[in-house]
Amino acid sequence: MTTGDVGDSAALFQLFADDYSREILLAADEEPRTAKDLSQRCDASLATIYRRISTLREHDFIAVHSTIGSGGEHKQLFETTIESLHVSISDGELELSVETRDELADNFTTLWENIRDNV
Repeated sequence: MTTGDVGDSAALFQLFADDYSREILLAADEEPRTAKDLSQRCDASLATIYRRISTLREHDFIAVHSTIGSGGEHKQLFETTIESLHVSISDGELELSVETRDELADNFTTLWENIRDNV
């Protein structure tokens, strides 16, 4: 995902400037976590966590995995999808680019298919 539009970049900069959003991304990068676990780690209410997760999901920065707990209950685990974040300034323009793990997997798949087709 590359963002060149000033409005898009501004919105993403605000998202990354938010303490809770950053803490969620970092905690969910260590391992997939439940909202309750994220709430405890970020010292935030569940409502705050779910609002931030919703915004992060809109940008595809958080993936959701459903699982069944040891007591048979359904749980959602949240995991960061961001691999890298790059900011560049050129010719008076500010550009933000975000590479997600899905994009890396797709790039590898495409590369492998090209190699296989050319052999």
